[in-house]
Amino acid sequence: MSDTLLGAHEPAAVSVVRPQGSSPVFLTCDHAANRIPEALGTLGLDSVQRTRHIAWDIGAAGVAEHLSALLDATLVMQNYSRLVIDCNRPHDNESLIPRMSEATEIPGNLDLDERARAQRREEIFQPYHDAIGRLLDARRERPTVLVAIHSFTPVYLEQTRPWHIGVLYGEDPRVANHLLEHFGAHDTVAVGDNEPYRIDDKDF
Repeated sequence: MSDTLLGAHEPAAVSVVRPQGSSPVFLTCDHAANRIPEALGTLGLDSVQRTRHIAWDIGAAGVAEHLSALLDATLVMQNYSRLVIDCNRPHDNESLIPRMSEATEIPGNLDLDERARAQRREEIFQPYHDAIGRLLDARRERPTVLVAIHSFTPVYLEQTRPWHIGVLYGEDPRVANHLLEHFGAHDTVAVGDNEPYRIDDKDF
């Protein structure tokens, strides 16, 4: 194993769009890309598997970038596949570096030693969360609404999900209620209220 995971020619772990954005909305996109560091090869997956939803949130980056431009909102995006390390998990979570995603085994994540796991945390996971923390700290005096952009697969473990949009929220539903009311006014749009999963139950 080399001393570094990411080569000097490879993209940084995190991209920040409109760091000085004027909007109170602050956007994140944890699963924006399906890129795998060259040092890890393909993680043992073929090209079809690497473009599936198991590797990233399909379409989420485009939605996030469009909203950032529309609202003049700061956006922080993670530039590597969640199969490398999932930045939408606590750092000590079992699924941080998944051995299995949906029904697909990830060969390159089996039997990792602590050095290999630490390398992914230090070079990909931590820079992403550090960037979010710095930007949020810099706007402490400003009203801020944190909106995380994800997409979900319409079929998960052979179960169909009927929703077009899912609005997830925790203890404070104020912004979510406005969104649910807005989207719910359109008869052709199926809106999930904390569906297809709750914000505190991210086993998807």
